[in-house]
Amino acid sequence: MHIEKLVVGPVETNCYIVSKSADSNEVFIIDPGAEANKIKKAIGDRKVVATLLTHGHFDHTGALYAFSDYPIFINDKDAPMLNDSDLSAGRLMLDNNPRPEATNFYKEGDKLLLAGVEITIMETPGHTMGSVCIFAEDKIFTGDTLFDGDYGRTDLPGGSHELIRQSLRRLFTYEGYKIYPGHGPNAII
Repeated sequence: MHIEKLVVGPVETNCYIVSKSADSNEVFIIDPGAEANKIKKAIGDRKVVATLLTHGHFDHTGALYAFSDYPIFINDKDAPMLNDSDLSAGRLMLDNNPRPEATNFYKEGDKLLLAGVEITIMETPGHTMGSVCIFAEDKIFTGDTLFDGDYGRTDLPGGSHELIRQSLRRLFTYEGYKIYPGHGPNAII
């Protein structure tokens, strides 16, 4: 599996472009938070097969409009955030721009084959009610659930300190897995 990380937007969100190998011509995107042109340039002439969202906050969905021709995946609990700047915390950054509607909803245990990469979804509520982690091989795209040495805030709409603690306990059973968080450096559990 080949993973490209782009840091985008004012809160330095990690956007990932994932493919089976470096020379694959199909990719999927995880969390296109901002700077659509930067993301498109990194993709080049490769074919986008889907956009996956770890949760619905504005800083993970800001460039979603540029990829609305492709399937958009989110957990259904966070889907309302795509068009509600209060729920998505977008109002905090004066981001009231509507997002395209999600076309697909994933849930706990769902397995998908995208661009030749098999992924599995784990629901990890706490940062938001619909936060998910995306597993691929021994790697986990954790969104804002887990960072290097920290975890996501729980004081925004839909956040729960108790739920994120439960989610973190589940994630910590994957010792040795590499995490690709929504912000900051990668790390090993």
